[in-house]
Amino acid sequence: MESNELTHAIIGAAIEVHKRLGPGLLESAYRACLAYELRKRGFDVVEEQPVPVVYDDVKLNCGFRADLIVNKTIVVELKAKTAIHPVDKAQVLSHLRLLKLRFGLLINFHEEKLVDGVSRIANGY
Repeated sequence: MESNELTHAIIGAAIEVHKRLGPGLLESAYRACLAYELRKRGFDVVEEQPVPVVYDDVKLNCGFRADLIVNKTIVVELKAKTAIHPVDKAQVLSHLRLLKLRFGLLINFHEEKLVDGVSRIANGY
């Protein structure tokens, strides 16, 4: 499956979760439900994937974690807050760089209409 098709499918699954739960829950609840929904649709999903920092060939575990990684290619960072800030997008981009992946999604479940809270982020290497 191509990256655009995969991100579209992930967004569709997130919309389904949002329709059923609505805004107002904790990020962890949305993460668990979205992971379940994606697996139900046949995707490989890793939750809370550690994101190590490599510095001078030393692998440092600094406590960074990607909320979801889908099919080993797309990082999905979930939020449940009133507004997305530039640091949230920077976080996704950092995860992409450190994991050497190309595409990510930032999804804020606090929006009334979920599509208003979705951002696609590309790593230009």
